[in-house]
Amino acid sequence: MRLTVVAVGHRQPDWVAEGCAEYVKRMPRELATAVVEIKPEPRGSKTREQLLAAEKGRIRDAVPAASRLVVLDERGDDLTTLKLARRLEAWMQDGRDTALLIGGADGLDQELKDLADDCIRLSSLTLPHGLARLILCEQLYRAMSVLKNHPYHREG
Repeated sequence: MRLTVVAVGHRQPDWVAEGCAEYVKRMPRELATAVVEIKPEPRGSKTREQLLAAEKGRIRDAVPAASRLVVLDERGDDLTTLKLARRLEAWMQDGRDTALLIGGADGLDQELKDLADDCIRLSSLTLPHGLARLILCEQLYRAMSVLKNHPYHREG
C-alpha cells in the first residue's frame, strides 16, 4: 500500500519540506509515503467555486488511480493518535492505496468531500497549511510506530 499526501499550496518554508521529508523517509517500505504539492489556483477575480473547481482537477490528476480518498476537514472525525493508528491499520488491511487530501486557503471542492471514503481532522485549532502538512506526516509516522510497537509513541 502507498500513502500519498496531496496538499494544495506551494512555496512552503524549508522547515515544512524538510520535516515532511524526514517523516516520509522514516516510513517502512510496506507503507511507502509521498507528499505531492498542488499549485493553488491564482485568485484574481474568480469566485470561490471557480478556484475550488480548478484545484479539484489538479488534485484528481495527482491522486493515484483507485485510491481511497481521505479528506482533511475541520468537520472530520476527531482522532487520537491511537485511533488514527487503528484507522491506518484498517486501510492497510484493505490494501488500496490511500490519498490524504489537504485543501488550500478555500478548502476542498464539495465533490471531493462527497467522493471521500473518510474524513478526518487534525485539530480544532486553525493551522497554517504547511504546519498541517507537517503534523499529518508526523502523525502518520507515529501511527505506524504504534502499529509496530515502536517506542516512538508512549502512552500514559
